[in-house]
Amino acid sequence: MRSSFAVVAALGVVVAALGSVDPGPASAPRSEFVPPPAGSYRLQRIQVATDGALLDESGHLRHLATLTRGKITLLTFFYTYCADPLGCPFAYVLLNELRSRVLARRDLAGQVRFVSVSIDPGHDTPSAIARYGEQVISDSRFEWHFLTARSVVELRPILDGYGQDVSIQTDKTGKPTRTVHHMLKVFLIDRQGMVREIYSLAYLQPEVMFNDLQTLILEHPAR
Repeated sequence: MRSSFAVVAALGVVVAALGSVDPGPASAPRSEFVPPPAGSYRLQRIQVATDGALLDESGHLRHLATLTRGKITLLTFFYTYCADPLGCPFAYVLLNELRSRVLARRDLAGQVRFVSVSIDPGHDTPSAIARYGEQVISDSRFEWHFLTARSVVELRPILDGYGQDVSIQTDKTGKPTRTVHHMLKVFLIDRQGMVREIYSLAYLQPEVMFNDLQTLILEHPAR
């Protein structure tokens, strides 16, 4: 098990209009240990990545398994109006940094993808995630997919499969207020569709994650 370290995340102002989030600037988590070099360790095989039917930004049905195989995948769950500075906005600042590191390496650029799945299909329609993706994706050279479900019923088995807990806040009358609570997690999935690491907030360290990406690529170098 890796040594623990404190997370210091300084986010700027987060603008959270419905269906639009500006992550703002952020500092990376501050590590209390030096990550081991890529390829000097092995990541355990935790579980097979859960499959399920989802909708992409164009409303086309996609099976999640087709987007968690063939490349090294970082999968996250999100919702477009999240305003928690240590939630979705922080995750996208982190992923953007990782994307920049990957694109800077010609040997890695075509071997990594990101997949983001909405946990609130009632609000996050294909058009909503398309608008959100346009704000987040600033480089067409990188494969980054945004997905949503047709219903909570269809989404639930996927959330359960990944162990992603979700709750919806309600008002005094029991009516949902659309504030979705979930624990931020990022799932690292290898080319064969096997989850190899699950990062909670305490382990969302860019240097560690970048080394893990390289470690999986070194297991089976592309030919």
